[in-house]
Amino acid sequence: MATLSLVVIAGCAPSRNSSQGNVIFLHPDGTSPSHWGAARMLNYGPDGRLNWDKMSHMGVYLGHMKNQLTATSNGGAVTHATGIKVNADSFGLDENFKPVVAASGKTQTIIEEAIASGKGTAIINSGMIHEPGTAAFIAKVPTRRNFAEITKQVVESNIDVILGGGEMWYLPKGTAGKHSTAEQSQRADNVNLIEVAKKKGYTVVYTREELLKLPTNTKKILGVFAADDTYNDASEEELKQKNLPLYVPTAPTVGEMLDVTLKILSEKNKNFIVVLEEEGTDNFSNFNNAKGALEAMKRADDAVGIAMKYVEKNPNTLLVTAADSDAGGLELVGVTERDFPLDKPIPEKSENGAPWDGKEGKLTPPFVSAPNQEGKRFPFAIGWSTGGDNAGAIVSKAHGLNADKLPSTVDNTDIYRLMYRTLFGKEISPYTKTKK
Repeated sequence: MATLSLVVIAGCAPSRNSSQGNVIFLHPDGTSPSHWGAARMLNYGPDGRLNWDKMSHMGVYLGHMKNQLTATSNGGAVTHATGIKVNADSFGLDENFKPVVAASGKTQTIIEEAIASGKGTAIINSGMIHEPGTAAFIAKVPTRRNFAEITKQVVESNIDVILGGGEMWYLPKGTAGKHSTAEQSQRADNVNLIEVAKKKGYTVVYTREELLKLPTNTKKILGVFAADDTYNDASEEELKQKNLPLYVPTAPTVGEMLDVTLKILSEKNKNFIVVLEEEGTDNFSNFNNAKGALEAMKRADDAVGIAMKYVEKNPNTLLVTAADSDAGGLELVGVTERDFPLDKPIPEKSENGAPWDGKEGKLTPPFVSAPNQEGKRFPFAIGWSTGGDNAGAIVSKAHGLNADKLPSTVDNTDIYRLMYRTLFGKEISPYTKTKK
C-alpha cells in the first residue's frame, strides 16, 4: 500500500544563512484533494477551512516512478529521501542492489546526512515503524517486506526520536512485550531491539500518557505504541464484527507525537528534520473504510495545525506536505436530503457500480457535514474507485521558511531539494533525467 520542518529555536543564535533552518515533512499517505475536501466538509463545513487549507503555498504534485506512473509507498519515500527517481520496488537500493546515490552526490538520505552532521532528527508514524514513508529515510533493504531488518536499521541509525507502532518486530519470537503477546513477536534473530535501544540511550515509552510526561530535556526517545499499527485497518463491517476501534485507545495521535518531538528537538539548540507519516489515511482508504479514512484525515490535519503553530513561533522553520498517491480514489457524493435522507441508509453503490459508504459503512445513513455559514448541514456519501492506489490528483503544500520556493508544479524529486536547501542551506540543481 502506498503511503508529511524548519525553525530558529528560541534562545539560539541566528543562522548565518537566513534561508537555512529546520524541516518538518508531513506525509498524509494516500491523500488527494478529495480526501482533504471530505475532511473539510465533515469537520468544518463547506465554508470552513482545514489547517491544511491555511498553508501559504501550493503546487500540483507529479509522483511517477522510474518504471511506472503510480508511486509505491517505498519508491515514493526513497525519492523524497534522496531526490532521485527509483523503481517502484526500491527501498533505498537501486536495480543492482546498491545504495541509491542521492541528489547531493552521497549514498545517504537527507536524514542520514543530518545524523552525520549532528542535526536533530525524528521519524513519526501512526503505522508500524517499518512503514516506508518514514523508514525509507534511514533503512535500505532489497524488499519492503523485510520488516525485521528495517526495524533493526531504524534502531541502529542513532536518530534522536523514533515514534510509532510495531512492537512485534522489536521482540524475539516467544517474547511478550507491553503490547505484543509472545505468539505475536516476530524476530527470528533472537535480538531484543527494545533492550538494544535502551543501551543506546533511548528512553522507551509505550503509551500516550508516558509520552506526554517526558521532560523536554530527554536525549533520545523510542515510542512503541502498539503491537501492530496504532490503527485497525479493515472495513467498517469487519471492525464492527470484531468490536475493534479505529485507533488503539492508549496510543498518541501523530499530532501529539509531533508536539512532544518539537519540544524535545528544540531543546537541543540545533537545526532539525522531522519526517511524519499518518499512514491511516492510506490504509483505511485501501480498505474502503470511509469512517476510518476521515478520522485519519482529521488526525493528519491536526498535526498540520501543530506544525503551523510551531512555525508561527519559530519562523526559521519549513513545513512541507505531500502524498505520493491517491488511495482508494475517494470521492465525496453530495446531494439533497431528498436523495439522502438523514435517517435512512444510502444506496450500496452508484449507477455505474462504484461502492458507496455512509457514516458507518455500506447501507448506513449518510455522513452529515458541519454547518455552513447559514447553519445548514448537508448529507453526503463517500464513493470509491478502487481498493488500491492511483496516480490521482496530488497536491503538495508548504508554509514558513522557503515555502515560496515550492514549484507550482512539483516533481516528487523537488520535495528533497526544498528540504535539503532549508536544512543544509545548499541549492541542488533540478532533476532532469533518470541517471544510470
